[in-house]
Amino acid sequence: MSELEKVIAEQEIKYLTLLSGKFKNIGETATEIINLQAILNLPKGTEHFLSDIHGEYEAFNHVLKNGSGAVRQKIDEVFGDELNIFEKKELATVIYYPKEKIEWLAKDLKNMDKWYKTIIYRLIEICSVVSSKYTSSKVRKAMPKDFSYIIQEIIYERKELLNKKEYIANIIDTIISIGRAKEFVMAISNLIQRLIIDRLHIVGDIYDRGPSPHLIMDTLMNYHDVDIQWGNHDILWMGAGLGSKGCIANVIRICARYGNNDILEDAYGINLLPLATFAMENYGNDPCEYFQSRDGKSTPLKAQIHKAITIIQMKIEGNIIERNPDFNMEHRNMFRKIDLDRGVITLNGKEYELRDKNFPTVDKNNPLKLTREESEIMENLRLAFLRSEKLQRHIRFLFAKGSLYLKCNSNLLYHGCIPLTADGQLKDIYIRGEYLKGKAALDRAEKLCREAYFNRANSADSPEDKVKADFVWYMWCGKDSPLFGKDDMKTFERYFIEDKETHVENKNPYYKFCNQEETCDMILKEFKLNPKISHIINGHVPVKEKKGESPIKANGKLYIIDGGFSKAYQPETGLAGYTLIFNSYGMKLVSHAPFESAEKSIKEGKDIISSSRIVDVSQNRIRVKDTDIGKELQNQVNDLKKLLNAYRKGLIKNSEN
Repeated sequence: MSELEKVIAEQEIKYLTLLSGKFKNIGETATEIINLQAILNLPKGTEHFLSDIHGEYEAFNHVLKNGSGAVRQKIDEVFGDELNIFEKKELATVIYYPKEKIEWLAKDLKNMDKWYKTIIYRLIEICSVVSSKYTSSKVRKAMPKDFSYIIQEIIYERKELLNKKEYIANIIDTIISIGRAKEFVMAISNLIQRLIIDRLHIVGDIYDRGPSPHLIMDTLMNYHDVDIQWGNHDILWMGAGLGSKGCIANVIRICARYGNNDILEDAYGINLLPLATFAMENYGNDPCEYFQSRDGKSTPLKAQIHKAITIIQMKIEGNIIERNPDFNMEHRNMFRKIDLDRGVITLNGKEYELRDKNFPTVDKNNPLKLTREESEIMENLRLAFLRSEKLQRHIRFLFAKGSLYLKCNSNLLYHGCIPLTADGQLKDIYIRGEYLKGKAALDRAEKLCREAYFNRANSADSPEDKVKADFVWYMWCGKDSPLFGKDDMKTFERYFIEDKETHVENKNPYYKFCNQEETCDMILKEFKLNPKISHIINGHVPVKEKKGESPIKANGKLYIIDGGFSKAYQPETGLAGYTLIFNSYGMKLVSHAPFESAEKSIKEGKDIISSSRIVDVSQNRIRVKDTDIGKELQNQVNDLKKLLNAYRKGLIKNSEN
């Protein structure tokens, strides 16, 4: 044996000796090998992919509860024609909203005990089926503590035996007679929801447009297994959370645009009163015609706040652009291009008249300088964002569970794009002193975003902090940002210029080439995935189904699952979002009609009308051993077999019980 082989052997013995501290003898080691081998042959858990939720909590929550139709599918599989349509709807609604459904029924239903008995038996059947693909240990851990023992007894007993039937019937009768039926129905319904979906993937854009992103974040923080691929709207809030004034101004402007100031004031405790006072003083006589909120509930004050923060944003962004020449965004320094005396702006050599010429806080000699009041307002807002405990908790969660991209079970997930050149090749991007492309560019960008948040100085907004925060702002709207995916963000033009040609934002060539298999294969190889079996799952760009656009690109290599959760986009897309289900049989794409309300679901059994299509069928049922976790478990089995061999050879002492 060579010296190198001796060193390797010694290191392996050291490792196995450490492992023997957990598995102390042949019996324990063999038992764990048997257990892991059994797990490897179970069907893989169901993965659920959602994208571009944009604050629409009610629709999101319902899709989460119904597993994009997975719950109703299980009901059909288990009961077939045994139940009619009404009974199936009722059972589904109980699983989605057990507490609310029971409370609504209890108002008029005379014999609740009879209803409880019927519904509990049906829930037990569903729970037995959905738990069958997991180990009893995993199911046990998912069970609510109050009913853990009872549920175990019910779902694992052999119900076909006469004495066991009586045993289970007695348990159910007792639950009802002692007044615990409501709590039991809630417990087993929540367990079914938990077991229907094994892992949730959010492919970006939780924030902006809709009214309740904070409720979505609260739900995700309590979800059993979730990952997030950051979207451009998420990174904007993350930048605001680290104190970037450019990001803060954008966040407030978008909330004002969609009539969602309550998110800031009520959910996150951000005081907008100083901004409101400033807006009234400076824009009180301004109709702010182009700053009405899009919720149809605009008021003069809301419009004034909207315009005030927009002007502040333009100034701040001009300063960011000037102190970061490597961003190559000087052409977006809009206030340097305005002739305030004439009310015109020159873009690309062409002069345009401004449709709003009232800029009371802009100094024509120094247009990027914030007034004293604007500076004080922005500094106070910066501190408010930094001190908002709930916001910071949500931002930390986005960093803990999120990333720019994810490789999972042969799928590549990202929100925006992989920047490409005009001829469809990976584009070199200049990032803080070096040119990078593809995976390396995304890795570097993510590292800088994390450093910006976690390496902040404890004192005031230092120059170093500003530079770090500026990069996060760039990720929101920069030309080569993989999250933005366009050449320019035409915010100024949309507000101030009538000519819609100036509003056009050109997409990165990625969106031209992503429909080609060769491009998707190139990207998958760049991320070290096998193009023959792998897929790209993408969000960000709404799929306009009513215009004939398909979410399936490149002959099934890429799925774009932004179909319009956001109500603002639904007239354009013609639907209310796509979701993707990946279970042990393959992939299924689900399209959803707009969600009416949880109340209608509870009272009338109204579900989201969904249609699904199988997009990738596995020839053989996918097992845990075929997944990323399976590979890790197989490595553990291999190590345990080495430990077992070491015990048998006497290389490691076998500690008997």
